[in-house]
Amino acid sequence: MVFSSNIFLLFFLPIFLLAYFVTPERFRNYTLLLFSLAFYAYGAPDFLFVLIGSCVVNFYMVKWMEKTSKPKAKKLICGLSVVLSLSLLLYFKYANFLVENLNAILGFLHRPAVGWVKVALPIGISFFTFQSLTYAIDVYRGTTVSSRKLSDYVLYIMMFPQLIAGPIVRYNSVAQQIVSRQSDLEDRMTGFYRFVIGLAKKVLISNVLAGIADEAFALNADLSTAAAWLGMLSYTLQIYFDFSGYSDMAIGLGKMMGFRFPENFMNPYTSRSITEFWRRWHITLGTFMKEYLYIPLGGNRRGSGRTYLNLIIVFLCSGFWHGASWNFVIWGAYHGLFQIFERLGMAKVLDKMGKLPSVLLTFLIVNLGWVLFRADNLSQAFGFYKALFAFSSGSMLTLTPRFWFIFALALLFSFITLLKKGQALQDKIFADSYSAKLSWIMFVLVAVLFVLSVGSLLVTDFNPFIYFRF
Repeated sequence: MVFSSNIFLLFFLPIFLLAYFVTPERFRNYTLLLFSLAFYAYGAPDFLFVLIGSCVVNFYMVKWMEKTSKPKAKKLICGLSVVLSLSLLLYFKYANFLVENLNAILGFLHRPAVGWVKVALPIGISFFTFQSLTYAIDVYRGTTVSSRKLSDYVLYIMMFPQLIAGPIVRYNSVAQQIVSRQSDLEDRMTGFYRFVIGLAKKVLISNVLAGIADEAFALNADLSTAAAWLGMLSYTLQIYFDFSGYSDMAIGLGKMMGFRFPENFMNPYTSRSITEFWRRWHITLGTFMKEYLYIPLGGNRRGSGRTYLNLIIVFLCSGFWHGASWNFVIWGAYHGLFQIFERLGMAKVLDKMGKLPSVLLTFLIVNLGWVLFRADNLSQAFGFYKALFAFSSGSMLTLTPRFWFIFALALLFSFITLLKKGQALQDKIFADSYSAKLSWIMFVLVAVLFVLSVGSLLVTDFNPFIYFRF
């Protein structure tokens, strides 16, 4: 089950909200946990007990670690907890990749291949793992205390608004909210508004752009150069509105219940450098990589050479986290190299270029990187790059007035903060405060967007969230 489906919008969500708000406050966590388990079981029932079992083991291991007074024993137990979490991720997400590459090497050496039954990928395993890791490490570091109740910990890990595709929520940021929280009419209204805006970004914008992006990458090297550039731009906008739309929905659902989930996007395509882009894109992932990998590796405290090595390691891991494919590894290295280039002087060049030129150049670099991200394999990626720079005629795309309207709208919303008063307009749309003056305007806008989104889902093919496979 996903947010952008009519079974969720018309059945699951209304029933959940009714059940949640009629439940006495002290029992609401149990209602939320029950519906979260049902939400996950609907899409991946075979993996539900694996994840629950992992939660139970991790909960008691961290409790044991917290009670241990000996530093070495504490470190050992923390290490075991981390290994448990990573082992699940490595097995389910990377076992197929590792065996396929091993068999490729064995084939090159004229040795028999290893027999293997492909492992299915549980949805949300990456986000599940990251939250398990932050919990254990933060308790080990002493930045938070462990959860008092097993049910509260399982709720933190498996809460349905952010279980499948984030944002990544650190336990210490919601620990108190899990125990006690309040949501008044203002929270419920602004939360619902945020949810519907995210739904519209996904259904009314991203899904339309997805059709052209899919067509472009299917035609690949046969595309004309103009069509290839349009296809690449379509995917660039698609992935932003897809992923940021999901984050908006998760944040909105959380707010309706009194949770404050962290923001995950801040107009990333208006960045003036790749470094800035990663401060604005998938913010919770960037924070995780910084706090739990980059800084422990030494960060920038051990000289330039070590800093560059740490950056490459972090972005290689970030790329590999996104998918078990060499495409993603190279995509991560691509962004890591640009981080290094900026530290070697590129940042000063971008700064001297002025705001608009530096934004456009950064946007171009990001676009070219998304080709690696979207392509099914390296061969397809290289074919697409060939089409981009061949400057030749070829197959065209099926373009409609609806596509052009949505494409223009997506560009406008992506760069709205560059416009005069654009930031103020966006702040009003995503305001955290409920304004009586804007209430009727927002109510009408949200009602229209909701009806259009549901109607679109009824008459068009369903397009799942891009980040569900990560």
